[in-house]
This record gives sequence, C-alpha cells and structure tokens, in this order.
Amino acid sequence: MVRPGGILKVVTLIAAFLLVAFLAFQLLEINGDFKLGNVISRSLPSNMASKPVKHKCGLSKACPPEHFAFKMASGAASVVGPRMCLEDHLIMSGVKNNVGRGINIALIDGKSGQVIQTAFFDMWGGDVAPLIKFLKEIQNGVVVMMASFDDPATKLNDEARKLIAELGSSAVGNLGFRDNWIFVGGKGIKTKSPFEQHIKNKAETNKFEGWPEVLEMEGCIPRRLN
Repeated sequence: MVRPGGILKVVTLIAAFLLVAFLAFQLLEINGDFKLGNVISRSLPSNMASKPVKHKCGLSKACPPEHFAFKMASGAASVVGPRMCLEDHLIMSGVKNNVGRGINIALIDGKSGQVIQTAFFDMWGGDVAPLIKFLKEIQNGVVVMMASFDDPATKLNDEARKLIAELGSSAVGNLGFRDNWIFVGGKGIKTKSPFEQHIKNKAETNKFEGWPEVLEMEGCIPRRLN
C-alpha cells in the first residue's frame, strides 16, 4: 500500500519537472525568435534600411543637373575663419589652413567646377593693391566665391569695390568695418548675383562683442555651357 506521503512527494516531483520543462521551453523559444530575428535583419539588403538622404555639401535638397552645389559661411568674429564647400569638397577653411583676416576668395572653373585658386587679402593691416591685381586677372567664365573674416573693408577702396561689383555684387559698395559678408558671382556676369548676404556691424544687433553674427548660404551654381 502506497503511503499518502509518498504520493505527495511523487506529485511534487512531477510538478517540479513539468515547471522546469515549461520554463526551459519558453527560454528556448525566446532565444530562437531572437536569433531568427537577427538572421533575418542581417540578411536584408542594406538599401532597405531607412537612411537619411545626404546631399552634396549638406544642402537641404539636391541641385538640378548642370549645377554645382555649394555651401559657405563667413568668419565668426576674429576667432573662427570662413568655410566654403563646393560639390561636397571643402575648399577653404581653418582646418585646411588657407583662410585669413579680410576677404577670402576661391576661383572656380565655370565649366568643370574645379578649383583654380584660393587666396585671402588682409583688409585691416594689409594693402589693397594685391587684391586689385588679383581681381583684374580673373578670366571670363570664372566663378568667384568670397567670404569675410574679421574686417573685410577698412582698406577696400573705390577701385576694388567697383571690380567686385562687376562680378555681380550688390552689397560691396556698403561693406564696412567688421561687417560680415558672403558672395558668389562670376567674371562676365550680366546681372546682379542672387547669391549674396551682408550684415552690418552694429553694437545694438551684434551677436559677438564687436562683430555681427555668422552668415551662412547654400545654393546651386549653373554650369557654364559655352
């Protein structure tokens, strides 16, 4: 005759076994699902993953065909130099060590989009003559990108302003001490350029002590086709 205590022990052991088996099954099922999910996700083509669309130079939208994408910023006070990006290539910046106080200029081939030359001219402690010579030597069809750093105007005379205006600038005539200014024009342009920003140095509106806020601009430059 089986004792009641023995029956209870058997029932308890069977219940414990069934509980362990159930938990083990659940764990295996969870791990199986997890691993299966990993296999599926790894087997999916990378282009199916959701990725933000990146345009050249970080533009908000892509440029149309036969246009060059650009993005640029003026200098920040006398601390951070200007930067210029063209077709996803950084062409002037403090990191590249090719910017300086005054007016920073990049010359671009209007057909190929290749950088011809970069230079900067100190309009506070320098001489305006090298800038005038540089501007006079620019060839027709060349795209000209300009950005201020610290002071772009103290040594800027009427002749230099006229030469820059002929590149399509509307603001260079009013450019003053420590103003911020960015501009894209070209030699031989027939109209005023749509790519220009200018902010005056005014104590009541300056973001930095003695300097206005940084200017930023982006756009698409039409390729020269002839």
